[in-house]
Amino acid sequence: KMKKSNISRRKFIKTASVAAVGSSFIGMNSVYGKEIYAGDGKEIVSIVRVKDGNISKAVEEAIDLLGGIKSVTKGQNSILLKPNLVAPDIRCTTKPEVVQAVARLMQNAGKEVMIGEASAAAESFNVIGNETFRTRKREILDRMQQHVFDTLGYTVMAKALKIPLINLHSGNIIEVSLPEGYAAKSVKIHKVLADVDLVCSIPMMKTHSMATVTLAMKNLIGLYPGTEYYSVRSWLHDRAAERGSTGVAFEVIDMNRAVKTGLSVIDATTAMEGNGPFGGQLVDMGLIIAGTSPLATDMVGTAIMGFELNSIPAINLAHKSGMRPLDMDEIEIRGIPIERVARKFVKPIVSKWTDINKFWGIKEL
Repeated sequence: KMKKSNISRRKFIKTASVAAVGSSFIGMNSVYGKEIYAGDGKEIVSIVRVKDGNISKAVEEAIDLLGGIKSVTKGQNSILLKPNLVAPDIRCTTKPEVVQAVARLMQNAGKEVMIGEASAAAESFNVIGNETFRTRKREILDRMQQHVFDTLGYTVMAKALKIPLINLHSGNIIEVSLPEGYAAKSVKIHKVLADVDLVCSIPMMKTHSMATVTLAMKNLIGLYPGTEYYSVRSWLHDRAAERGSTGVAFEVIDMNRAVKTGLSVIDATTAMEGNGPFGGQLVDMGLIIAGTSPLATDMVGTAIMGFELNSIPAINLAHKSGMRPLDMDEIEIRGIPIERVARKFVKPIVSKWTDINKFWGIKEL
């Protein structure tokens, strides 16, 4: 049995180591991306084991099981890859090798590829001493984002691939109309997210102290720009909590409906259990999980982690909002069956945002 991790806020982050708003609203539909279905109309999700440390081959195999890169990106030429780079620590972030493998497959298929992120926190930027601060200051957020890219090896990797790194915290920020939004009736995002044909979520498999798990859908919280919503998205979480959001589900589903989501590739090479997304214990899973429906991919990831689907607030709200699939019977698993790779993850100590916010992220820089 794992011991609970008593970790200070400083160590929590440390070991985890105003833009112009468009004057018009851009209306978007709820469903995006090219979902791949089996002959019986089921969503397809693939599970592949990494063999001999060859992550690139496992990523390619996982996507091939969906029909291949040309099939899953048919008619979509510009693609933004969204890794989970929450903080400058390799323990709790998507491995560059996974993102590089996806990027190369897309480049070989003739796609225009970029990588985008708006990281949450970093020591010496919005984490100072024992305190975590909220900030909207562009000069702080921009320097922090570059530091995260540099520290995690993304700057070197992107240069080698000759693809741009996009700081989603700032720049040309537009407003997207979301009439059925839960946290708000509009969402502010970097214009590049409206311009690209597809957003590909590439998260690390982790537990999460507010969301229970963080996978493909939760990863898109990193699309909310800090110059609008503050670092660690504190303003957003405050408003969503006031409206009754449980486990940041309102914020997660709003963003998943606001942008053009599609292919998801979960980096489950090394996962995190317990008190994620920073302070948990690492688990060697050795897996890549892929799907064209973020919800279906997350449902499979959640099952592999040993959690009941109805224990995940974002999955519950996705179903309530009309997103499918509704249950595992509507998903076809290709590759390795879930039961052969499932592991009962240590649960996080789940806290409400209002409780967490009493201790950090209140003071402003």
